[in-house]
Amino acid sequence: MPRSSEVDSHRALGMLQAGLPISEVSFRMNVNRTTIFRLRQCLYETDTASDRRRCGRPKCTTQKQDRNLFRNHMNNRCLSASASSRQTSGRNDQRISANTVRRRLSTSGRGARRPYIGPTLTQRHRHQRTLWAQKHAAWDRIQWRSVVFSDESRLCIDHADGRVRVWRRSGERYQADCVREHGRWDGVSLMVLGWYLLQ
Repeated sequence: MPRSSEVDSHRALGMLQAGLPISEVSFRMNVNRTTIFRLRQCLYETDTASDRRRCGRPKCTTQKQDRNLFRNHMNNRCLSASASSRQTSGRNDQRISANTVRRRLSTSGRGARRPYIGPTLTQRHRHQRTLWAQKHAAWDRIQWRSVVFSDESRLCIDHADGRVRVWRRSGERYQADCVREHGRWDGVSLMVLGWYLLQ
């Protein structure tokens, strides 16, 4: 059963102090009678409604080791969880698993995602794109009819592109160290071009 929040615990205790029976409080809070009974017992024994400290297996890494783990993945965005687990030791020089690395990075808001493949945008590029978007923000459908929207896709023939992941937070897709740069004409490839004209 999930723990009651601190607000709900204080609300239930307020009802008990107002003289309501346990059955009535449990009905109003939509919880089991035993939950309210144990909450009252906890208040009598410890003078607080906070949860007691519970036993459990301690984390295999310290906070300092977790910070080092985050720093390593910020310095090398393409570092895999398996490689990171081999480089990082936990408490008492204990080996940690790749799943532990993934969990630590996930709790910090980082996830393994496919990198944006293309040229790195400089500050000048970003400024010019912002100006272009602001200039055309008020265009209507008739004005857009004179514009052809095109896109191209390159299919590699002589080698595989590979499967690379970068560890990043949400909103960091186009950040310089999250972009995988590539040569435009390296290797044998097939270019497919398509376009669309607004009707």
